[in-house]
Amino acid sequence: MARHTLSVLVNNHMGVLSRVSGLFSRRGYSIDSLSVGTTENSKLSRITIVVECEEDVFDQIKNQLSKLMDVIKIYEFDEDTSVRREMALIKIDAKSEKRTSILEIANIFRAHVIDVTNNSMILELTGDQTKVSAIISMLSEYGIKEVIRTGVTAIARGDSELKNINE
Repeated sequence: MARHTLSVLVNNHMGVLSRVSGLFSRRGYSIDSLSVGTTENSKLSRITIVVECEEDVFDQIKNQLSKLMDVIKIYEFDEDTSVRREMALIKIDAKSEKRTSILEIANIFRAHVIDVTNNSMILELTGDQTKVSAIISMLSEYGIKEVIRTGVTAIARGDSELKNINE
C-alpha cells in the first residue's frame, strides 16, 4: 500500500465537501487526512486528501472524483516536487517544574508557545506529519491534555499551479 496526497480543485458551493467525502464513505475508502479551504479565487476551494491504498484503488478514487459535478481538477502530489504541512495545537499539563523541559522540546521542534496558565501550556507547531507525530510522542510523558491537528495541506514546488484552466 502506498500513501497518496491529492489536491482537488472544486467549485466553492454548499455541499461539495459532503459529496466528496460521501464518495469515500459509499465506496468504503478510508481518508487519512482531509483539509479544505478557499483559494485565491473565492469561487473555488481546494480539498487536500491523503489516502493509503493500493494503486488500483487509488485509480478508482481519482476516477470517481473526476465524475463529480463540481470537481474542476485533480492533482496528485509527488513527494519530491511538493511541500506538505500540517499544523497542530497541543495542550500540555505544564506545572512550573515541567516548563523548562517542555520549552526545550518546543525549541527543538520550532514550536511556539501561544498560551500559558498555571497548569497548562499550548504549543503551536507546523511541519510534516512525521514532525508533528514526533513532538506529540516526546511530549506525551508530560501529560498531553488535548491535541488538534489540521490535516495535511500541500502545494507544488516551483512554477506549477493548480488553477481553473478556464480562467
